[in-house]
Amino acid sequence: MGVPKFRAKQIFRQLHIKRVFDFSDMTELSKQFQAELKERFYINLPKIEKRLDSCADDTVKYLYRLSDGACIETVRMVYHHGVTACISTQVGCKMGCKFCASAPLGFVRNLTPSEMLGQIYGTDADFPPEQQISGIVLMGIGEPLDNYENVMQFLRLISCKEGRNLSLRHIALSTCGLVPMIGRLAEEQLPLTLSVSLHAADNETRNALMPVNRRYPLEELLSACGDYFRKTGRRITFEYAVIAGENDSAAAAKQLGKRLRPVFPNQRPHVNLIPVNPVAGTGFQAGHAEAFRNLLAQEGVNATVRRTLGEDIKVACGQLRRDTVEETEESVVSTIEGVSGL
Repeated sequence: MGVPKFRAKQIFRQLHIKRVFDFSDMTELSKQFQAELKERFYINLPKIEKRLDSCADDTVKYLYRLSDGACIETVRMVYHHGVTACISTQVGCKMGCKFCASAPLGFVRNLTPSEMLGQIYGTDADFPPEQQISGIVLMGIGEPLDNYENVMQFLRLISCKEGRNLSLRHIALSTCGLVPMIGRLAEEQLPLTLSVSLHAADNETRNALMPVNRRYPLEELLSACGDYFRKTGRRITFEYAVIAGENDSAAAAKQLGKRLRPVFPNQRPHVNLIPVNPVAGTGFQAGHAEAFRNLLAQEGVNATVRRTLGEDIKVACGQLRRDTVEETEESVVSTIEGVSGL
């Protein structure tokens, strides 16, 4: 446009600090420049389609509608240490995990960095400044490492000192185990927390629950986790949905301990246990997470049972979905075989 570079900083500040999303309201800019921007560009924010408040706690679920009509879900959770947002990184998911509500509806597309930011800014706008989001988990709809470039750009923007300036130490990224991308993430040397969804201690069970394991079996995944730890020095958290009769036996605990102890030879591995949440059509029932935690302790594995929030509005782990989207043949065709590089 032939304008001075400082104008870009002005626009960035308006968007990311002052949260002004209409060029006409950007008072730092001249009226002429506002008009030029409005003529050539537009600010594309997700729109809140529906808000559901939990009766049990302070959890809030948002259904966001994107500019192309697609929908995603975002969750706002209140803890003693602050407010955490669980955001989506894709419209739908390719991974096909059997206990997840997103899987049956298939994959549509990746989210852009602005659509990820929009979930944070849109949710923040619903609350006063003292109740703003202080932590983020990339654990909503989609596999973050399958949308790698856009997720990395989102992390750069959300942590930019001239903008939102949220420390990456307050961000957790969850993956079902895309081994090459875990290696690539290690090279970034980011101070975020990596969470790896295991949900099984042997390949046969994990193949049945998580199709990605057929491409990247546990041996390769845990080797990549060990490499990640050695390169970054940052501990990995393992997620484990406890499913009655599937993965909650004493034998499973013993096998899990045997697999995890060598990954971090100088410290005890840590596992977040999640009693599997009800999802229509799966038939899965929650196992006894406390009993399984005690079994893991005997195997030298630290484990905590994750507190369930917002169960009455279906925001617990595995329950998010693109709720109002019409299910069509086109939107359901993508499965695990469609992942790049598989």
